[in-house]
Amino acid sequence: MKNIDFKEDKSLIQSSDVLESEDTISFQTEIPKQIQQAMNVYIEKHPQWDQYRLLQAALAGFLIQNGIRSRLITRLYIGNMFGSHSF
Repeated sequence: MKNIDFKEDKSLIQSSDVLESEDTISFQTEIPKQIQQAMNVYIEKHPQWDQYRLLQAALAGFLIQNGIRSRLITRLYIGNMFGSHSF
């Protein structure tokens, strides 16, 4: 499995679906090599994407599909999917 290290970055967080701050947390996780390779292929074909934007969009999409009702999560998902860069 490949480690992906998410460094501290500026982004949007929520309190009762109201944007308050631009601080985010950082985490590290292991992913199967095949997923990492597929991510690299996708990013090479779509240079406006990076690993951070891709995973943020995937996580937000998963949460939305599984019942999380949050304007901020929806905005992050839509912003990543259709925006020119991540939030």
